[in-house]
Amino acid sequence: MVMLFCLMQPGDRIVASNKLYGGSITQFGKTIKKFNWECTFVDVDDLEQVRKAMQDPSVRLLFAESLANPGGVVSDIRALADVAHAAGVPLVIDNTLATPYLCKPMEFGADIVVHSTTKFLSGQGNALGGVIIDSGRFDWSRYADKFPSLAKPEPAYHGLTFAETFGDLALTMFAHAVGLRDLGATMAPMHAFLTIQGCETLSVRVERQAQNSLKVARFLEAHPKVAWVSYAGLESSKYHNLAQRYLRGGSGGAVFTFGVRGGFEAGVRLVESVELFSHLANVGDSRSLILHPASTTHRRSQMSNVQHLVLEMM
Repeated sequence: MVMLFCLMQPGDRIVASNKLYGGSITQFGKTIKKFNWECTFVDVDDLEQVRKAMQDPSVRLLFAESLANPGGVVSDIRALADVAHAAGVPLVIDNTLATPYLCKPMEFGADIVVHSTTKFLSGQGNALGGVIIDSGRFDWSRYADKFPSLAKPEPAYHGLTFAETFGDLALTMFAHAVGLRDLGATMAPMHAFLTIQGCETLSVRVERQAQNSLKVARFLEAHPKVAWVSYAGLESSKYHNLAQRYLRGGSGGAVFTFGVRGGFEAGVRLVESVELFSHLANVGDSRSLILHPASTTHRRSQMSNVQHLVLEMM
C-alpha cells in the first residue's frame, strides 16, 4: 500500500496479473477502492491483453509476481517491462515467492520490487514486514503529470519536489518521508532484527527447499491418485522455459500446486491425514505446509472455484 501511495492519485488505475496471491487480489480488487483507485486484472500470459489494458490513460503501473503464489506461474518479466515502459509507467514485481536468491527482477527490466519479508526473507514465521526496492531507473520527471507526488511540488512536505531534490532516490525518500509517516507501516525493530538474521541463511534455505520440492513434485506427477501437478521446475510445466530464463537453475521454488483425483472431498481427506505437513497458510517459514487455496487464501478471489492443493517444502 505504501508503494501505491507513492504513485497513485484519486481516480488512478493499476493493471495487475490475475494470477496473484489471494490477499493481493482482494487488496487490488476491493480494498484500494476506498482510496478511489481502480484495478484491471489481466492474464499476463497474454501480452496483447496486457497492452490493451495499458492503453487506459489513468494507468500508473503494471504489477505482477515473478513466481506467482500459489500457482507456480512464472511471469515474462522482460516482456512485461517493455509493455509497461511503452505506456510510460513502471513495472512493479512482487518477488516474495522467488526471493532474490532465485530471481533478480531488476536485471530483466523491473523498476520496483516488493517483498513480504514475513515469508522467505525472515524464514521463521515470527516477524512481520515488507520492503520496497526501487531501481532508481524510472524517470519520474518525464511523466510528471502521471506522478505528481514525485515530480511536482509536494504540499505534504513543504512544496519539495522529490524527483528534483533526490534524483534516483525520489521514490525511496517519498516512501519514507510521506508514506511511512502518514500510513504508519513501519517494521517493529525486533522484527527488523529477525529479518536481517534470516536473510543471512536465505541462499542455503531456498536452495534446499527447491531441491525438496522438485523431488516431491516428480513423485506426485507419477502418482496414480494425482491428476496433475503445476510446478515450473518440471519439464512438463508450461512455465518451464520461463523458469529457465528467469529463475536460478530453472527452479520452481518451494511452493507448488497439484490436484488429487476425487475432487474436494478427496482433498479434505488428504489434508486431514498428512503427518509431516502443517495445515496453514504462511509460506516461507520453518514448517512444510499443505492447504486448499480455494477455501482459504484465495476464497475471496476469482480462484475460489479452483479445486487444487498447495504444498510447500521446507
